[in-house]
Amino acid sequence: MEGRILLKGVIIMCLIACSTARELKVKDQGTIYNHTLATILVEYAASVYVSDLTELFTWTCPKCNDLTKGFQILELIVDVKRCLQAFVGVAPDLNAIVIAFRGTQGTSIQNWIADLYWKQLDIEYPGMEDAMVHHGFYSAYHNTTLRPGVLSAVESAKEQYGDIPIMVTGHSMGGAMAAFCGLDLTVNYGSRNVSVMTFGQPRIGNAAFASYYNKWVPNTIRVTHEHDIVPHLPPYYYYFPQKTYHHFPREVWLHNLGFGLLSYTVEKVCDDSGEDPSCSRSVAGRSIKDHLTYYGVRLGGEESGFCKIVMDDRLAAYGKVDVDGNVNLSRDFSASVLRMNVESNEEGRSI
Repeated sequence: MEGRILLKGVIIMCLIACSTARELKVKDQGTIYNHTLATILVEYAASVYVSDLTELFTWTCPKCNDLTKGFQILELIVDVKRCLQAFVGVAPDLNAIVIAFRGTQGTSIQNWIADLYWKQLDIEYPGMEDAMVHHGFYSAYHNTTLRPGVLSAVESAKEQYGDIPIMVTGHSMGGAMAAFCGLDLTVNYGSRNVSVMTFGQPRIGNAAFASYYNKWVPNTIRVTHEHDIVPHLPPYYYYFPQKTYHHFPREVWLHNLGFGLLSYTVEKVCDDSGEDPSCSRSVAGRSIKDHLTYYGVRLGGEESGFCKIVMDDRLAAYGKVDVDGNVNLSRDFSASVLRMNVESNEEGRSI
């Protein structure tokens, strides 16, 4: 009996050791999957869902801690009309500019997922022959207040901090916008050292677009989780590869193996096709639950199906609200007055 227990313990330790590798490198493209970096970026992807703009801008929200402690937002953009949100900031521990896009918030996740089944490849991606994308995914980044706010903040950050790496992230629809942003920064603005890591991202274009994207933003990781339904949408039709949506590489599929005490998480780095049949495509993607949790972090808005923002009067000095109610908050690089004021207030001192 004792020997059997000991054997189980040894097996568990071996499985844990095998499943907790922190970095895997794919030699043919130089793509690096780093477990520790993924657990940091998923927290940024979760934080961008926060609707209290004061807590978010001052980085004092409940989600704005742990692995992202010390982060400073430089620009916070909220497109109220379309219920979109993004921020740009600097992470001292990563020595990088971090850009995060919020996922679906304005309508229920169930309705949004149902709509994904019917999205058509209906516009050509500018400058790339045969590359097709869906106008909704494209427009959410390119034709809203998010893009000019993000690009302006990146330019200002580079002037202040130099040519440091840029990491772009997002969950769900936010992942789609993150991909378009990474491509935009690389192709149209000549940014170097741009990496993209998304969580539960849908397909956004056809095979020609995926090839084009992979050429320009090779340092991209798409993390998928178990039976998450969203990476399976819009549908991929194997028999019509040139006429269907197609993921770009490189996927990392998180899934559990074993049962009970012998269950452990595998982080599988998939092939460079973007549609590895042995990864998330090997299972029936029907789970909304798996879509809302990555690396144990809950992703999604505080109130499903409801788009709202909360903003303190103290933020008025840091930005502007346009005629449509869209919000753009910018931090002065030379001072962090608001953050210091908030911290002082928490300690009982006057603002």
